[in-house]
Amino acid sequence: MSALPTSPILVATDLRKRYVAGEASVAALDGVSLTLAPGDFVALMGPSGCGKSTLLHLCGAMDRPSSGTIAFEGRDLASLNDDELTRVRRERIGFVFQFFNLLPTLTVADNIALPSLLGGARTADADARTREFADRVGIGHRLTHFPQQLSGGEMQRTAIARALAHGPALLIADEPTGNLDSENGRRVLALLSEINRELGITILLATHSVEVSDAAHRVVHMRDGVLVDLDARSAGVG
Repeated sequence: MSALPTSPILVATDLRKRYVAGEASVAALDGVSLTLAPGDFVALMGPSGCGKSTLLHLCGAMDRPSSGTIAFEGRDLASLNDDELTRVRRERIGFVFQFFNLLPTLTVADNIALPSLLGGARTADADARTREFADRVGIGHRLTHFPQQLSGGEMQRTAIARALAHGPALLIADEPTGNLDSENGRRVLALLSEINRELGITILLATHSVEVSDAAHRVVHMRDGVLVDLDARSAGVG
């Protein structure tokens, strides 16, 4: 018996985003459409200022488009108010950034647990998930340390654990290896590939690195706010 069709996790249609600076209006996105299937690993590539981060912010429900639509898990994000969008981000989306964005006054354990606790999880459940994902990313021995006591690679692995501990369906990663040396960058990339493969979490990642993009199932090239090439591939699938 053939498998039943799987609904996309995200469908972005004709997204446009304009920013006004003084009397000037700048088009950051100019009619972008993108579909993500469950378990997808998609890399966005393009020069600085091409619209990659803007697209990530829209798909991650961190900002609203000037026009166009985004359906996430079948829900039109435009129909949600700010509190509902916050709930979507908190419960269904994880974020990993180039500069880690860890809270310096919290321990590794508290940084990882924070999104789960903000989402209403019981402390015991949040603690269990924290330990589970800290061990998965290889920082279980660092839970009582503070971010300034960690290496760059350890900080990014902490950020990945934080992004996963609340059980998101979509992971948004903006240049996750951009602030790391080559060895730590490869380790983080291997970790993201493992997470995608073993947990089935959909990943949308922006990068300048061809090496990073090679781990993705698909590469989407952007320039001047539009998609200029979509490259489907089998690497990393299975």
